[in-house]
Amino acid sequence: MAKKAPTADIDESMLTVGERKREAVGVPAVLNSLKIAVDQMGVRRSAETLLRVNQKDGFDCPGCAWPETDKRHVAEFCENGAKAVAEEATIRRVEPEFFSRHSVAELAEHDDWWLGQQGRLSDPMILDEGATHYRPISWHDALQTVADELRALDDPNEAIFYTSGRASNESAFLYQLLVRGLGTNNMPDCSNMCHESSGSALGETLGIGKGTVSIEDIHRAELLIIAGQNPGTNHPRMLTALEKAKQNGATIIAVNPLPEAGLMHFNNPQTPRGVVFGGTKLADDFVQIRLGGDQALFQAIGKHLLEKEQESPGVVDRSFVDAHTSGFDDYATAVGSVPWADLEEATGLSEDRMRGVAERVRASGSTIVCWAMGLTQHKHSVATLRDVVSVLLLQGNIGREGAGVCPVRGHSNVQGDRTVGIYEKPPESFLDALNAEFAFASPREHGHDTVAAIRAMQAGEAKLFMALGGNFLSATPDTAAVEEGMRRTRMTVQISTKLNRSHVVTGARAVILPVLGRTDRDTRGGGDQRVTVEDSMGAVHASRGRLAPPKEGMLSETAIIARLAGLVFAGRENAPRADWNGLENDYSRVRHHISRVVPGFEDYEKRIEKGRTFYLPNGPRDAREFRTATGKAMFTANALEYPHIPEGRLLLQTLRSHDQFNTTIYGKDDRYRGIHNGRRVVLINTEDIAEAGFSEGDIVDLVSEWDGPAGLEERRAEEFRLVAYDTPRRNAAAYYPETNVLVPLESFADVSGTPTSKAVVVRLERRA
Repeated sequence: MAKKAPTADIDESMLTVGERKREAVGVPAVLNSLKIAVDQMGVRRSAETLLRVNQKDGFDCPGCAWPETDKRHVAEFCENGAKAVAEEATIRRVEPEFFSRHSVAELAEHDDWWLGQQGRLSDPMILDEGATHYRPISWHDALQTVADELRALDDPNEAIFYTSGRASNESAFLYQLLVRGLGTNNMPDCSNMCHESSGSALGETLGIGKGTVSIEDIHRAELLIIAGQNPGTNHPRMLTALEKAKQNGATIIAVNPLPEAGLMHFNNPQTPRGVVFGGTKLADDFVQIRLGGDQALFQAIGKHLLEKEQESPGVVDRSFVDAHTSGFDDYATAVGSVPWADLEEATGLSEDRMRGVAERVRASGSTIVCWAMGLTQHKHSVATLRDVVSVLLLQGNIGREGAGVCPVRGHSNVQGDRTVGIYEKPPESFLDALNAEFAFASPREHGHDTVAAIRAMQAGEAKLFMALGGNFLSATPDTAAVEEGMRRTRMTVQISTKLNRSHVVTGARAVILPVLGRTDRDTRGGGDQRVTVEDSMGAVHASRGRLAPPKEGMLSETAIIARLAGLVFAGRENAPRADWNGLENDYSRVRHHISRVVPGFEDYEKRIEKGRTFYLPNGPRDAREFRTATGKAMFTANALEYPHIPEGRLLLQTLRSHDQFNTTIYGKDDRYRGIHNGRRVVLINTEDIAEAGFSEGDIVDLVSEWDGPAGLEERRAEEFRLVAYDTPRRNAAAYYPETNVLVPLESFADVSGTPTSKAVVVRLERRA
């Protein structure tokens, strides 16, 4: 029997701290998955739903973007995937009566967990200017209200259009068409806050802003370096791929400030070995690095390899370097001149330790480097990833079986959204093709990314904010600044499956448009519709929900955008020429347009039939072709950078708990780290606790500090419990979104603009 929604927020006084786990998944993960699924869906609905996750005739998991192999398990989901499905397929409902009982001010007092646990949104709602409560509104009136506001803008750049990584290719393509039809490129998305640094570095050095490996490459690699990533919590199905690589003889190096259970030992619940015989030890080497020291480590690896090449030629793949790369000499000079003492200071590792890692790289015939937010959310993230690429280029590890770069995307279609046009800086070739297909003139001026969008709202320059999914307020840095900006808009519009904080911090008016999810049947135009997504490795496949929608008459994201576009562009000259009603009722028509605009989608409809998956073109992987400034893969010479922590301060990274995916909080535990029944903790080295004059268990405020336009600025996150943990000295960690308030809006990565959520300077203050 499903449980009712909670009536109270998380009670942090109930928080307990136990022993951290040394292994991940196994039977406890299965039991926890089933418990959460049954709590949200009940027994029968859980069975019917979970057995369709990631199946060829089912729906794509609404969680992470890790790919599936062609041969699927009966249970093709992980613990966090089951949680994501349960949250969406829940039988709990947020209906108009809920909003009549709760004012917006009251809802704003609740935490993210409570808001998300209330259930699926079912009806369009509007908050009138000056009103205290949302009220129901018809679909027609809701969409007409939004269309009227868009048509009334003095300048299309007064609108901001955010996109979550869960939007399908079809809805994302129509969304960008709507936005560009209006005349703006203001399209911040979740990529801006996660893998924008990856795209910037890879686009420059390899000519494509994506990874260059397939799932089969992971299985066949001789060496896998997993840096700045916690797959046991964030991408648990990746552990199965790593286990297969180990069985094929691979070596795995884990590089992280925190020891993460999933990278240490994996008990695969789908195999006898994992359930009965002790599972698989994954990491052969755990390299505990200081926050922000990854660039130094990869420079050390490159430095060692080049020294060994001088001693014994053949370490560097000269045939590959000479034929396919540029910039080698400048790179060799740059890393050769970096003193080992500086590399030791940056990483916290000895020269011998770094040389030991480099020797594993030297001995490997095929190396893959995987990474996530631990590498992308620093000021020098783009430089770090350039150096990752350079290390791989030295041995020809691009365009070779079992080798390449593997940025592991966090959300299920964040990569696909970018592919079909969700980008504030679109390439000219994309705009030219879009214009030819829809007979209009796209805007060419670059639009706002996430940071610029927040600043525009703060300055009162943005009159309307619309979000295609997601929880912008809880995902972004500098929470107070974002709240201030949202409240200065004339209207906020949220296209959402569930309630979140972005619904309760609003503009003068606000509209909620409830939307079908991946698990829901989408019947339009006399038949069931399907959508498509692109996984983290550039493979595209179909997704079709089977559950009855939360309420009759609900619309999908694709249908909402098509209908809204029809209203906005009615009678308007120079608008995109499209059959909006036809696109709303037949998504194959959307795919037809995509196939004519985006290279690689030719014969789109045929290629997704019968559950088939197809790979998009990838020049570096497919043919060692590099669309860079030089026409070759580029070595780059990057100055060594790393965080310098002021005396008496700590460097904080924000991260997820195990009962969490991005801003969605499923539960109160971080089982692998030993945290239960609460979230307001800061993980910190025992010696740092003592040096600061505290004891483990003390309650402190975290205060971030940075040099702002007006001098030293501060933000405060209150009442966090000190938890002694195995971290490098003067490094600490705490969960977001609770600590997003500490991340300065002014601090972001060079080139990419990604907020520096892994490098927040903080001090601890004792609670009075």
